[in-house]
Amino acid sequence: MAKIMELANGLLTIYKYILLASVIISWVNADPYNPLVNFIYRATNPLLNRIRRHMPDTGMLDFSPLVAFVLIYVLQIILFDTAVHYLTTISMALKLRG
Repeated sequence: MAKIMELANGLLTIYKYILLASVIISWVNADPYNPLVNFIYRATNPLLNRIRRHMPDTGMLDFSPLVAFVLIYVLQIILFDTAVHYLTTISMALKLRG
């Protein structure tokens, strides 16, 4: 179970880097037909569009990547760190019993 949690945590970390690449690409106005740019947009736009639907219009500033980063960090810190600590505690208790 801990291996699955580590894998999920690692995938979320990779997604944060893809999200960061999306932000940087939006600043430099990269070619949308480039396969790498296309992949990054396809990987990040579904999440960012959902977040944008619930946010007020801020004009030229898009705060949806910032909200996505915060959500991912909260998920990693609260869910995964708590779950890993809980699983470690349970496994130690079971080892002490048996």
